[in-house]
Amino acid sequence: MLYYLFEYLEEQFQIPGASLFGFLTFRAAIAIILSLLISTIFGKRIIRFLQKQQVGETIRDLGLEGQVEKAGTPTMGGIIIILATLIPVLLLAKLENIYIILLIVTTLWMGTIGFIDDYIKKFRNNKEGLKGRFKVLGQVGLGIIVGATMYVHDDVTIKEKLPQEQQNILLAESPNMSPSQLFKDEAKSTKTTIPFMKSNEFDYADLITWISPGLSKYAWIIFILACIFIITAVSNGANLTDGIDGLAAGTSAIIVLTLGVFAWVSGNIIFSDYLNIMYIPRVEEITIYIAAFVGALIGFLWYNAYPAQVFMGDTGSLTIGGIIAVIAIAVRKEWLIPVLCGIFLAENLSVMMQVSYFKYTRNKFGEGRRIFKMSPLHHHYQKSGYHESKIVTRFWIVGILLAIISVVTLKIR
Repeated sequence: MLYYLFEYLEEQFQIPGASLFGFLTFRAAIAIILSLLISTIFGKRIIRFLQKQQVGETIRDLGLEGQVEKAGTPTMGGIIIILATLIPVLLLAKLENIYIILLIVTTLWMGTIGFIDDYIKKFRNNKEGLKGRFKVLGQVGLGIIVGATMYVHDDVTIKEKLPQEQQNILLAESPNMSPSQLFKDEAKSTKTTIPFMKSNEFDYADLITWISPGLSKYAWIIFILACIFIITAVSNGANLTDGIDGLAAGTSAIIVLTLGVFAWVSGNIIFSDYLNIMYIPRVEEITIYIAAFVGALIGFLWYNAYPAQVFMGDTGSLTIGGIIAVIAIAVRKEWLIPVLCGIFLAENLSVMMQVSYFKYTRNKFGEGRRIFKMSPLHHHYQKSGYHESKIVTRFWIVGILLAIISVVTLKIR
């Protein structure tokens, strides 16, 4: 809203400083500062409100050190993250941008699912919360919305570079030609990026056109299925990672900041040309959303770092995972998720391995056996005697390493 106000003031009255809101970097800086202030200043008030409503965490005794002391800590703190993200976005982003619209829908959609889950746990005294099939149904629904919108919307396009021979001819004629003239016209596409491959672009249509070229018209089915899988996997991974103070919020901030780099360079024709990566018109506006989201996560850490004064609950963790997945899909870096979101992947796999092995050994030997002392993975290290603050710090370090590797993939092929 402020963006449109200052745009009007600049056009009509040429007020000094109003043109600053036309710069992406300025709006991103304001967004992160504003979200930090909202999450830290108003976060305390929200925590007090949750305490008054007696929205305290019910702790199951799993034999973990320091676990009992956390009983009664307010949960549903994901509300802080959601508000601190959406308010700066509504004020500073271009609200007609399709990518911003999709992210707002994702935040409200996943936030509602998580809120219902937390509400059932706390106010209906049902420790199981929302049944798993309804969570999955919500994730599938969001995947369909995101996939279908990106496939059919006219503003979701890419611009590919002209063939090298044609580029050489144009440059020979005009050596000072701008990079934008070396690209084809905008076109709709189901192409994405595969890391570490020399020819790193992959078209979802290729999964079926090898059978018959005529099947390309059904590529939308493959694309939507991929969106459903990615959103479900990442949101569940974030949900599982939210187990000890500061782990999910800190890890997610690192991931989202890295996706911000991808969004900025992918939406800038000069940088995408220099790095030889896919140029995606209008996707740079996501940088505003990412800046607000990072500020909200860091601000939430002010209260969620050990010892936590508030937990995000499913209201926060499911929302975080959904937003990360949709950003990755929007910047066409979704197949980099196993690297960038390696912490989420490890948490997911630890649970799957533990459950599968336990069932297998129970059926074969009559007694269930375990691979880890406890799953998800962070609880295994707690059982091994590590203090949770040390586990969180080391997971953050691994997350930073994975983020660096992810950025390096821009050039390593």
